[in-house]
Formats: sequence, C-alpha cells, structure tokens
Amino acid sequence: MADEFVQAFIETGWMLGIATFFSIAVGVPLGVFLFVTSEGMFWQNRIVQSIAGTTINIIRSLPYIILLVLLIPLAKALLGTSTGPTAASVSLVFAGIPFYARLVESALREVDRGVIEAAESCGASPWRIIWDVLLPEAKSGMIAGLTVTVISLLGYSAMAGMIGGGGIGDLAIRYGYHRFQQEVMIATVIILIIVVQLIQSVGDRLSKKANKMNVT
Repeated sequence: MADEFVQAFIETGWMLGIATFFSIAVGVPLGVFLFVTSEGMFWQNRIVQSIAGTTINIIRSLPYIILLVLLIPLAKALLGTSTGPTAASVSLVFAGIPFYARLVESALREVDRGVIEAAESCGASPWRIIWDVLLPEAKSGMIAGLTVTVISLLGYSAMAGMIGGGGIGDLAIRYGYHRFQQEVMIATVIILIIVVQLIQSVGDRLSKKANKMNVT
C-alpha cells in the first residue's frame, strides 16, 4: 500500500509540475497583456482587451470537471491517449493559465500609478516599464497569486482520478470509494491537508520576502 501512495504522489507531483510551469510561462505574459491594454495604460486597446478578457472569463466559468471531460479529445490528439497523469495535465494547464493570469493582472493593478507615471516621464519605454517597474513591484502579489493557483491545481488534480488521470484522486476513488477502505480516504485527506499547509507556508514566506525587498 505504501508503494501505491508513493506512486500516486509522484503522479500528482508530475501533473502539478506541468500545470504550474505553463501557468507561469503563459499566465504571466497574459496577465501583463491584460493590464497594459486596459484603460489608461500605454497600450490601451478596448477591443483586444475585451476579447482576451471574455475568452478568459469563459474558460474560468466552466467547472473543472466539465473542462476535464471537454478536453479529453484534445489530450488524445496531442498525446495519443486520454488517460494517465500527462493527459490529465492538459486540462490542468487550461484551468491554471486563465486563473493565474487574472491574479497577475490583479497584482499589477496594485502597483502605484505614480511609479508608472514617473517612469514614463523619464522616457522609459513600455517594455522597460514592464520589466523594471511593473513586474518587480508586483512580485509579492504575483507570488501570493501563484500560491493560490498551485493549491487550486492540487485540488483539481485529485478530480483527474475520476477519468483515469492517476494520482491522489485515483487512489482515493479506487481504494477509499470502490473498495470501502475508509482508512485510505482518511490518510489521503490528511496528507493533502499537510501538503496544502506546506505550499501556503512557503508561498507566504516568499511573498513577504519579495515585499520587504520592494520596501527597501
């Protein structure tokens, strides 16, 4: 049974790693794009902002279990299979990117507009403002948002077990539900609580550290 737990957490870690990577790699640029094309910013564009924002909102409005089922054909087309942790990662990526993008946008909105205006008055280009002002100033909020995203993705990954995605959810369903082994279900819940607490603790420390660096 111990081997089953180890395998389940390796699979969950794999799914979480893939989804987190793409959430950062795509979510950060997308969040920045949403912010700099909003009203009052240097690349203001209502049409583009509206299209991008509406698309993100549509994806975010779908319950994850529905998104999971909808993307089964895409996972099969990309990977040749619709089962396993890698295939389940496809839906996690689609859930994580818009979720984190909105949190990045929210963190950027917390940046003092006076700092942005000061950079513009000094002749800084939009790209330099993004790299040297917006991202450093919003780093603390972005880390806090990433912490929330990772924890949400961890919860989503457990649902992937319902369609053969493997991981913790699959273990809980196969043993805790179908075989009525309540001790497995309880152990899974306790371990998940511990993992969530660890992720939150690390995220909080990194966020506070980034905030202190901005203050100094």
